[in-house]
Amino acid sequence: MVVMEKPDLPIPAWDASGALVPLGKLAVHRQGLRHPAVSVFVLRGQEILIQQRAAGKYHTPGLWANTCCTHPNWGESAAECAARRLGQELGISGLALRHVGQVEYRAEVPGVREPLIEHEVVEVFLGEAGWPLDLELDPGEVQAVRWVSLDDLRAEIAARPEAFTPWLRIYLEKHAAMIFRSSELAGSI
Repeated sequence: MVVMEKPDLPIPAWDASGALVPLGKLAVHRQGLRHPAVSVFVLRGQEILIQQRAAGKYHTPGLWANTCCTHPNWGESAAECAARRLGQELGISGLALRHVGQVEYRAEVPGVREPLIEHEVVEVFLGEAGWPLDLELDPGEVQAVRWVSLDDLRAEIAARPEAFTPWLRIYLEKHAAMIFRSSELAGSI
């Protein structure tokens, strides 16, 4: 089932006074407001599951990203959000996720109509998948997935950075040690 993205849905964001308030997602990204987010990396041995964002996304359409990333709903915990979005975007359920840390970044992202700004405080989760891992992609969110080693992913990003989301590039450049320290990829960092 294709569900069109609704960029006007409210997400939590910090306003000028520092209060966390619900604001429209597109307005948050137009203004570059600081807001909570969640990112998930699913691993299978030495490989990372990455996704290509759907062509209909309002920003970074068609770019490759980590397994799953999103904004929590108002009142939703980061852990609940991570599990929910894995199910919604990729059909993954029942995978044990562990919180590995928090990252804050600010980056311009290509939007469909205008450049936008992500200023996220991201709770990062890691999950280890076994064989087989059945996937059911939501085509409104994800157009493709693939497994890739950390070394190959870094080489691809170096060769074609424009094919990858700014946040994935930032995660691997600045935060890989934190993200993968407790996984089989720790030796590749």
